[in-house]
This record gives sequence, structure tokens and C-alpha cells, in this order.
Amino acid sequence: MKPQQAKSGHGRWWFLAAVVAAYVVCAAFAPDVALRALSHTWQALRHMLPVLALVFVLMVVFDVLLNPQRIAQHLGREGARGWLLALAAGILSAGPIYAWYPLLAELIAKGMRASTAAVFLYARAIKLPLLPLLFHYFGTAYSVVLSLYLAGFALLSGLVMERLDRTTEHPE
Repeated sequence: MKPQQAKSGHGRWWFLAAVVAAYVVCAAFAPDVALRALSHTWQALRHMLPVLALVFVLMVVFDVLLNPQRIAQHLGREGARGWLLALAAGILSAGPIYAWYPLLAELIAKGMRASTAAVFLYARAIKLPLLPLLFHYFGTAYSVVLSLYLAGFALLSGLVMERLDRTTEHPE
């Protein structure tokens, strides 16, 4: 198996060039359509910028304050503190989910409860970088309610896993 090579990043620039070219072609053949598209793009960006800035600031603050070793150390704790930390860590986690499986397996082997892992995995459904789009397209009320439901069901899945874990350990 070959070692993974670093991405060069040229694809992003090609995509940007293709979008700009599409706007130029559209402007050449239908200037009114191009102006409406640019106007809509600007309005969407203007509405998303405050939320995007807030998400960026939160991500930087959490990246500076929390490191993976510190989180891993506290995830196995009993009680509400461990569950809330698992919820927060799940929301803040990034990357593909399959990359988290080995870390969670190692943490479970070191004493982390399966219920805390369930909370962590379920909480990954709340994606901080995508929140600005969620707020823009669905509105504040829906976005807040959806995020609260996802967080609540993450905790509920942890409770269910806790019960399942207890019944398999001590069958009566």
C-alpha cells in the first residue's frame, strides 16, 4: 500500500475558475440572469457572514482551549459531566466518522463507557461548519429546535445504551 500523498489543492482553484467562467458565459448571453444570480449570491453571503464568523471564532477558541488528549482523559467519567463532554466533543469533532472508530475503541478498552461513545457518535450529526447554511435556508427557529433535538436524542441514545450495557453485563 502506498503512503498517502498530500493533496495539492489545485482542484479548488479549478472549481473556482469553472464557476467564474460559468458566470462570464452567463453574463455574455443573459446579463439579467447573471445579475440576478450575483445578487442572490451576495444576499445569501450577507445573511451567512455573521453566523459564519461566530462559528469560525468558536472553532478557533475550542481548538486552542481543548486538545484531544485532554478530551480523551475526561470522556470516560461517570455522570453528567462525562456525558456533556461527550456531547460537546461530538459536536466539535471533524473529519470522517470512520477515523473516530479506532480512537473510540481504544478509549472503551481503557474504561470509557459504551454509552458515552454512543452520545459522542450521535452528537456528530450537529455540524458546526454547516450551521450557517442551516440557519440561512431553514431559519433560526427550525435550526435551533433541530440542534436541540439532535443533542437531546444523542443523550437519549446514551441512556438506551447504558441500559443495554447493564442488562448484558448482569443478566437476571
